[in-house]
Amino acid sequence: MAQKWLSIIGIGEDGLSGLSAIAQSLLDQANIIVGGDRHLSMLPPNDQREKILWTSPISNSVEEIINRRGQAVCVLASGDPLCYGIGVTLTRRIPISEITIIPAPSSFSLACARLGWSLTEVETLSLCGRPSALVQSYIYPGARLLILSEGEHTPGIVAEILTQRGFGNSQITVLERMGGIHERILTSTAAAWQETEIADLNAIAIHCIADAEIITLPRTPGLPDNAYHHDGQLTKREVRAITLSTLAPTPGELLWDVGAGCGSISIEWMRTHPRCSAITIEQNAARLQYIADNAAALGTPNLKIIPGKAPSALQDLPTPDAIFIGGGVTADGLFDICWQKLRPGGRLVANVVTIEGEQTLFQWYEKVGGSFTRIAIQRAEPIGKFLGWRAMAPVTQWFAFKQ
Repeated sequence: MAQKWLSIIGIGEDGLSGLSAIAQSLLDQANIIVGGDRHLSMLPPNDQREKILWTSPISNSVEEIINRRGQAVCVLASGDPLCYGIGVTLTRRIPISEITIIPAPSSFSLACARLGWSLTEVETLSLCGRPSALVQSYIYPGARLLILSEGEHTPGIVAEILTQRGFGNSQITVLERMGGIHERILTSTAAAWQETEIADLNAIAIHCIADAEIITLPRTPGLPDNAYHHDGQLTKREVRAITLSTLAPTPGELLWDVGAGCGSISIEWMRTHPRCSAITIEQNAARLQYIADNAAALGTPNLKIIPGKAPSALQDLPTPDAIFIGGGVTADGLFDICWQKLRPGGRLVANVVTIEGEQTLFQWYEKVGGSFTRIAIQRAEPIGKFLGWRAMAPVTQWFAFKQ
């Protein structure tokens, strides 16, 4: 059985005095202490043990810890180390059989205790080192959000996002330094938020309340076409919903969106779950800007955008779970590299509207099989004083599952 040489101890605002007997014992037995300035300053001034201060990038400090394997190392962390904390980073590199973790209550648990909210019924996210636009995909009427702040300016940024989205009546509560003698709670609405003197260490609680006229955006695929900025290269709403259904995203999966247009497929793939990721490949410079703007506006700012032309732009990308080809199917060698890179059990979906595109898809079908679907959509539009049906260009969709 592996020796447990590494301990990770969560500390609250009450400092070392709030540690349990087990946590205090692990700290006392350690030969090496790791932490930030705030945590290391809690130790007695005459503590002569080796200290490791977190550096940037943090990966350098992680390597230092790994190099001490077998020695008694104690990492001091804030709250629950496995709630957006250093424990997540360390357990990716070091087996849990070698680690003891003693958590303190997380900021989320403390906030729920102050507000009387059920932790299982709130949306939780961190904006520490992450784009504030992430909030966009969590906003819906009645949502209760708990957010770990980047710092003193984060509440104002979030209040502005809410107000611009038409959720200015949302209740915002900022909870500073919870669990300590300096704890403070501030409450306002998003539209009226003006507080600027805020502690860096804060969490934000939001009860989302929509303005009366707001039409909310669902997380399910098939957002309205007008939710996107585009130049006409947009997979239309009905076709998009069918395409996402065929791609079948599950949490944690990676999509390649080849010939992405305005990025609608990859954005809606990522909106299905916070752990879904996507890489979008597009050669048109104007459309690259559309993709970036749409991703930020719709809450998927971590969408990875690759400028370039397929298949050359695909060479060094991570292995996808699914691939969508929305443009450029007739490019030489595109199918070969996509099929080669796709993991076993992965899905490939391609949409075309031209006869030449259909011919290419049939050649791919002859190589690996799959299935075809013809998608024909008609929308009612005014014809003089009446309504009539106007057909959109029919889309041929090919789907293949890699054994």
